[in-house]
Amino acid sequence: MHEVIWHGRGGQGVVIAAQILAESAYLQGFKGVTSAPTFGPERRGAPLTASTRISDTPIRTFSQIEKADIAVVLDPSLFGVVNILGTLKPKGLLVINTSQKADEVDIKGCAAIATADAAAIAIRFHLLKEGAPMVNTPMLGVLSKASGLVSIEHLEKGLKWKLSGTTAATNIAALRAAYEEASITTIV
Repeated sequence: MHEVIWHGRGGQGVVIAAQILAESAYLQGFKGVTSAPTFGPERRGAPLTASTRISDTPIRTFSQIEKADIAVVLDPSLFGVVNILGTLKPKGLLVINTSQKADEVDIKGCAAIATADAAAIAIRFHLLKEGAPMVNTPMLGVLSKASGLVSIEHLEKGLKWKLSGTTAATNIAALRAAYEEASITTIV
């Protein structure tokens, strides 16, 4: 089983990203997929998490994820507020929305780091909500490239499942741009 935990703030599309990843994994042929939000105070800007479980066999575990294989961070300011590495297995993959290249990120406690400037990509493709960049779709592209868990083609199908028309096309373009621009490093 592969467990992914999403860290973001209210309004960034954390829950939707977890759902799209689950649906995309199902479309790719995984037999077990779940997606679940974890809410504290429900307000825009408040830290929140969501999780996705993906398995070749049906999933019988529905508890919250304590230690994930992959942690995706939509807002890097959360490192000062949330113990993100505390939710990641020691050999885990950390995926971060940042303008830094992966080898420039000074974080220990994971096996690999993947980065992309998802905010800049969202702005470039006009993925904005109330003036703020929606980074969830670009981060799905970074996750795909770094993990190889769910293909970019199946993520596109998942986006078409959730979105339609021009909105789907714009999000797919941002997904692909982030996939291409992702920076990945292995920590020795």
